[in-house]
Amino acid sequence: MAVADQLAEKSPKYGVMICGHGSRSKSAVAEFAVLAEKLAPLFPDWPVEYGYLEFATPVINTGLDKLREKGVTHVLAVPGMLFAAGHAKNDIPSVLNAYAAIHDITIQYGRELAVDLQMLQAAGDRISTAIAAADATASGAPVPIAETCLVVIGRGSSDPDANSNISKIARMLWEGMGFGWAEVGYSGVTFPLVQPCLEHIARLGYRRVVVFPYFLFSGILIDRIYGFTDEVAAAHPNIEFVKAGYLNDHPKVIATFADRVTEILHGSNNMNCAMCKYRAQVLGFEAEVGLAQESHHHHVEGKGVSAPGSSVEDCPLCDHFCTGACRLEAAPHRHVHDHGHVHDHGHGHDHGHDHGHHPYPHADHPLGPESVRQRLVSAGRKGEGDQD
Repeated sequence: MAVADQLAEKSPKYGVMICGHGSRSKSAVAEFAVLAEKLAPLFPDWPVEYGYLEFATPVINTGLDKLREKGVTHVLAVPGMLFAAGHAKNDIPSVLNAYAAIHDITIQYGRELAVDLQMLQAAGDRISTAIAAADATASGAPVPIAETCLVVIGRGSSDPDANSNISKIARMLWEGMGFGWAEVGYSGVTFPLVQPCLEHIARLGYRRVVVFPYFLFSGILIDRIYGFTDEVAAAHPNIEFVKAGYLNDHPKVIATFADRVTEILHGSNNMNCAMCKYRAQVLGFEAEVGLAQESHHHHVEGKGVSAPGSSVEDCPLCDHFCTGACRLEAAPHRHVHDHGHVHDHGHGHDHGHDHGHHPYPHADHPLGPESVRQRLVSAGRKGEGDQD
């Protein structure tokens, strides 16, 4: 064998793997696939595949199988997620490590999109576009930015490090764009949830409120954010509520994904471990240091987007959008499944699976999931989580 052939045989063949969370929302799955397709041209010499941790197909292992079939020996994997919480820190690495051990393939794991200049620019574009559209349809003069309140809504996690990143994003947008005020809310798990957050904002006296979901894709949670926005807007007709679009496949988002892939080879792909509750004594979460790095999603892996409970029509607790009512605690360490996008953690599911998640210490905060329970009580309904 010629020396050149020997060197070629020893050289790694790289491939890119985008690891998504997965959803039972068809639109969210379709948008994630588009993102992967748009990322591929940026790596013309490397095959690019994607897969999901739960619900949707293809699953992560399927994407890795496709890369191996194309001769890939060295996978550069990145989490398709904005911030590093349990999914990015534990679940996905567990799946990748298990696959690498079984198939004797090299898999290097990158970091999340994180707080990044390009991501901020993409967020600013979405907000500016929404404001321009509102001004174009207004009957009077445009509302000054100083008389506008920005509300940034994040996913919400049991990881305070991930939650705190939303606050930094909000402050950067607030100060950079000159809003009169800014607040942060979350779609689930932590506090304040969307409804109590917006109700608080309505008392501040701003003429316009811009609600911006800092999300990558559509799905039940985007419907939830916009649904609560409509409800609060109807209750406060003197305030103009503007719904900004989520990030989706903004060019700056695609560029950030590309950076996360290439930085793996440069050795600059470390996540923030100084504030990681699994590795440091984070205030209020000290009991979670050293928990095992393992995936808790095998039971819903690849279940697809047409599984029962995928739409609000299947839920007796919600009318027009998913409020998260079905997620309320029915017993200690037991929650029921969300009927939509991403399910929260710290629970064992109602179908008999008991995970090792540590309970979220503020699950009973009045501005968190408990606010949804009060909504049910006010409406004269009893969710599965309500107990006599």
